[in-house]
Amino acid sequence: MALGLDLGTSGVKAVLLSASGQLLAESNAPLQVQRPHALWSEQNPADWLAATHQAVRELRQKATPAQWHGVRALATAGQMHGAVLLDAEGEVLRPAILWNDGRSQAQCAELEAREPATWQITANRVMAGFTAPKLMWVAQHEPELFARVAKVLLPKDWLVWQLAGVMSSDCSDAAGTLWLDVAERCWSPPMLAASGMRADQMPTLHEGSDAVGTLLPRWAQAWGLRPDVRVAAGAGDNAAGAIGVGVVRPGDGFLSLGTSGVVFV
Repeated sequence: MALGLDLGTSGVKAVLLSASGQLLAESNAPLQVQRPHALWSEQNPADWLAATHQAVRELRQKATPAQWHGVRALATAGQMHGAVLLDAEGEVLRPAILWNDGRSQAQCAELEAREPATWQITANRVMAGFTAPKLMWVAQHEPELFARVAKVLLPKDWLVWQLAGVMSSDCSDAAGTLWLDVAERCWSPPMLAASGMRADQMPTLHEGSDAVGTLLPRWAQAWGLRPDVRVAAGAGDNAAGAIGVGVVRPGDGFLSLGTSGVVFV
């Protein structure tokens, strides 16, 4: 059995899957988006954890005891591109800046001017939705806070850290930051430098199916799970969705309609 978590913009979904991939139960817990200024879109990471706790508790009520005791693995998918900023003690410095936040348009042009090879390195156009321009905005508008940034995590990676105690990311989610060298599947020194960041501020990169840790005792006990549940690195939501519907060959595609609309090819 496996427990799946999807950290969306409007809510957290939890699912229980059999070893063959059959959906046995599902639950949802809502989330709210804060928009304190025009173009801003933020969430408190603590709300993600609370919603996850709610969704998993409800999921347990829908599963049989045998199914629940059979859970051996946990994996997360989640909204991409968001920035969770942590200090040296791992404390969240400010609300997370989400994928649909548009405040960093000016920083996009600045990033492309600093690194003309951005497209070749990242295989992406520079947009305010991506993570790197967000950090450039923070550096320019919240410099004292930026100076305290020890680590930047994507939303689902912050959740994995809370659940398993490891700071990790996967290449699908990292590809939406503008910091990943897509061909080499590693953090790009030129892109980090162009946005004023350092490699030590990035989490360790994994493939999405890699087991990165074990569910912390706190959560295993709270959720009534075995103490040896393994936690995977996970994936960005659209990459996970592609695998889930079998879009894994050149020329395949699908349309995802949620808080955002995405054509995935």
